[in-house]
Amino acid sequence: MPSSRIPAAARPLRLVVAAAAGALVLSACSPAVDVAPAKDAANAACAPMMLALPDTIGDAKLRKTNSQATAAWGDPSLVVLRCGVNVPGPTTDRCVSVNDVDWVIKEGNPVWTLTTFGREPATEVLMDPDKISSATVLAELANAAGKIKATRNCVGQEDLQNLPTGK
Repeated sequence: MPSSRIPAAARPLRLVVAAAAGALVLSACSPAVDVAPAKDAANAACAPMMLALPDTIGDAKLRKTNSQATAAWGDPSLVVLRCGVNVPGPTTDRCVSVNDVDWVIKEGNPVWTLTTFGREPATEVLMDPDKISSATVLAELANAAGKIKATRNCVGQEDLQNLPTGK
């Protein structure tokens, strides 16, 4: 009759396999980040951008979310992204260009809202600048955000002064 005992040499391997399986089960149980989808989240133009999102922003790792065209990094979330938000129109809010992607910045306390400008659909990023650098966030997201074609660019005060007056 065969013995049901595990040979001593195989015991460490069994412990490693059991520990790995336990870690996998625990990681599968971490809840998805609850992010409300944007109104136009089903827009097909969001898909290429979502596929190009980075696995990390700074030290924050990409996490699963519970809605379409959304992403979050960090635990707790340091950066939350939603594709398909309303396209910003002309604004006096600060607009910056990072790696050929224009972003409108609305500074809140503590959360800032960064929205792509001149791209349809627009993408919104929520972040706390006291916890992660806005420069890091915008640089890390530029490649993905650039997958949605730009149709216009930010115009600064100096650009407005140089426009023809029509006289």
